[in-house]
Amino acid sequence: MSDLTHLDETGAARMVDVAGKPVTAREAVATGRITMSAEAAAAIRAGSMKKGDVLATARIAGIMAAKKTAELIPLCHPLPLTRVAVDLAPDETGVTVTATAATEGKTGVEMEALTAASVALLTLYDMAKALDKAMVIGDIRLLSKTGGQSGDWAASADRN
Repeated sequence: MSDLTHLDETGAARMVDVAGKPVTAREAVATGRITMSAEAAAAIRAGSMKKGDVLATARIAGIMAAKKTAELIPLCHPLPLTRVAVDLAPDETGVTVTATAATEGKTGVEMEALTAASVALLTLYDMAKALDKAMVIGDIRLLSKTGGQSGDWAASADRN
């Protein structure tokens, strides 16, 4: 019917059968950004939020989210993650999150990296909303993936 692997020949949603695929080392990197008021950004950088260490909490939330991806996204396979890293780069206008997920398996970890970045960003919003309810979460995207049948891939620099 199409090149979409999560659809069967009739167009119905299905979980992809990965039984015949080889186990390979796979890694994916995703990013996203939350923009906020200068006051909220300064409080995060200073570590002075009343709720505690915002960056550490967001990092742990992202890691936990990656591990729960198959429970959140219906057609994802549960994966034995070998590594999840969530890096947060605060600046004067917000925080950029970069999440890396890795496994040795039969299917990729793009969704785990994207989920980690998304939940880390949502956690930042939750922790800072007392100072700025108008924060904007955006620019969530896959930066790169390695391994698997389709090979390596990287986002082009000119694509928003």
